[in-house]
Order: sequence, then structure tokens, then C-alpha cells
Amino acid sequence: MGKWNLPPEGGHMDKASHIYLQNMTGKEAQERLKKNDLIIIPIGSTEAHGPHACYGEDTFLVTRMAELVAEKTGCTVAQPIWYGSHPYHHIGMPGTVVVDDDDFKAQIRAVMAGFWNAGFRKQILLNGHGQEYVIPSAMHQFAKRFQVPGIFLNLNWYHAIPGLVKDKEHGGPFETAFIHADEVETSFSLALFPELIHMEDAADTTPVGYLPAKHIDKAGCIYQRPIEWYSQVGAGPIEIVAYPEGVVGKATLAKAEKARMGVEELLDYMVELHNDIMKRFPAGVLPPMSEVSQRPKEQLEELIRGPLRGGRHIYTVSYPP
Repeated sequence: MGKWNLPPEGGHMDKASHIYLQNMTGKEAQERLKKNDLIIIPIGSTEAHGPHACYGEDTFLVTRMAELVAEKTGCTVAQPIWYGSHPYHHIGMPGTVVVDDDDFKAQIRAVMAGFWNAGFRKQILLNGHGQEYVIPSAMHQFAKRFQVPGIFLNLNWYHAIPGLVKDKEHGGPFETAFIHADEVETSFSLALFPELIHMEDAADTTPVGYLPAKHIDKAGCIYQRPIEWYSQVGAGPIEIVAYPEGVVGKATLAKAEKARMGVEELLDYMVELHNDIMKRFPAGVLPPMSEVSQRPKEQLEELIRGPLRGGRHIYTVSYPP
């Protein structure tokens, strides 16, 4: 397990620390691409997370994770996508900003296309919110529309460490199951950005389901039950009625030390993933065109060269993305 400074000493979103692409100059970005053309795109949400946690909790989880990985590996991070898709039972909570699924997927496709056109053709879409059923669809829409070579991966952080977000009954470190703004999510937030969490205001609620628990999974689908949490409507109450606090579970039980091993193992995995990608495809190297696309070779070569090197930009293939 790698050595990680937790909690980190603040974030980098407004710093000239060569972490975020939007904080770099054009010259700095071109120098980065020569060494490392992988970008992490954090995808979060703006969502009610109870009286104790910030509305941007999902987003700050993945930005802090991405920042730590970038510091270790030299890759680049994109400023996050702050507004996400939501399942039906989230609708109506004050402070939760709901983006229509089609619009959300269009934004993801646009972001992917823009970064590909800029030279970042290895992309990790790092998700921190309950929208894992939407992001892969957007990625495949991008691939079908553009059919350009690259490495495009969607990582939902909790899927990388399922055993370390489970409750003790199932071998994990927590007293309760992972749902929302609860013991688990708040513990990870305390490990990564304690300055934005106010435990003196933490609240507890009792999760409610209408069917026996064996049927429908919890957040992240980490228990591998027959029905994913997002593959149901009506099997439990809507949040605004049952959980007006914005918490689904026992937030008062949260402690940073419960999440520390999970954070470290996740960061180690992300570094390993980065290194495996860059070892197989160093900066400027892509998967074989003939094996990942049936677009004409000449067209792909023009797109890869790009508009500033005698080629063409990606939007000559399709617009809007």
C-alpha cells in the first residue's frame, strides 16, 4: 500500500499546481502531453447531503482522489462536472440539482470529444455519484459517433474497493450499509476533506424498503444482490418524504479512520491503473487504429494529427457531439 498524506492539505482547484488542465497555459498543457496524455475527469453532483455535509460532497470525493493520484503519477485532472443525473427517488430535494439524463450524456460526450481533440486520448471518468447507470451509455454513444482510437474508462470509486465500503456483518469496517450521506460516505469525506464536514450537525435516519433486503442492492451495488439499486422504482419511499434530512443512514457513526484503508487502497489501485495504461500506451501512442475502428485510415490519421498539425478537428466527424 502506498504512502498517502491523509487528509490532504486542501485541494487544488484554484491553484497553479499543474494538476488541473483549466489552470494551465497552452504551453504548459503541450509540455504535459509530451510526457503524459492521460486525463482524469471527475464527475460528481450537487446534491443534498444532510445538515452536516456540503452539497458538493460527491464531487469533492472524486476531485480529492484525482488530485492525489495526479500528484503521484504526473497525469492531468479536469475541473469536475458539478451537476449530474439522478434517480427518481432523489427528485425534489432542495439543493439537489437534477440534470436530465439525455442532457447529462450529451455533456459527457462533449467533454470527452473536447479533451480528445486537445490531445488527451486516455480518459478516466471518475464517478462519485449514483449515476453509474448513465455514464457508460454516454461513453458508448461517444464511441459509436466518433469511432476514434483512445482509452476511455469509467471508474466508480466504490467499485474498486467493495470490501472496504461494506458493513462489519459482510466483512467491512462499518457498522451500517453504504447508502447516502451516511456513516460510509461521511467517513470517506472526513478522510479527504474534513474542513467541509461538520459532525456536530450530523443526523441519523432509518432506511426503509418495502421488500426483504435480499432482493435489492444498496449504493454501489457492492453486495451483488439480484436487483441493482437503480433497477427499481417504487420499492421504497422517495427521499423528500422519508428522509427530509438528506441523510439515509447513520451519519453520526462516521469517523475518518474507518475510511482510511479504503481511501489508500483506492488510490493505490488508481495509480496501478494509470501505470498499466501508460506502460502499454506511452504518451502519444494509441491502440491500433485498424483494431478499434473501421473508419478509413487516412481520416483517422488526420484526426489524430489534429487541426494545428495539418489534420482535422474531431467535430468534422460529428456535431453536436
